[in-house]
Amino acid sequence: MLVGGAAYDSGADERSQSAVASDAAITSEIRSRFAANPVVGMFNIGIRTYAGAVTLSGAVSSLAAQEQAGQIARGADGVKTVHNHIKVEKR
Repeated sequence: MLVGGAAYDSGADERSQSAVASDAAITSEIRSRFAANPVVGMFNIGIRTYAGAVTLSGAVSSLAAQEQAGQIARGADGVKTVHNHIKVEKR
């Protein structure tokens, strides 16, 4: 089964198909918001969503970009919590 652009194996995940679809929608919304944002959109930020908990990863060049990414993720529909593991790396 294909959900949100990713293959879904119902035997490998204890979430229901609707929960997986919801998580995929959250990830997609955040990815779209990142792409539209001039500060965050230039960075390759990883987004993983599980049961409404979003984990952000990757690297940005400023604390402002890191914080903005977290704020954008928190504003997406269905997000329960955000774990911001984005590193700030001066270039």
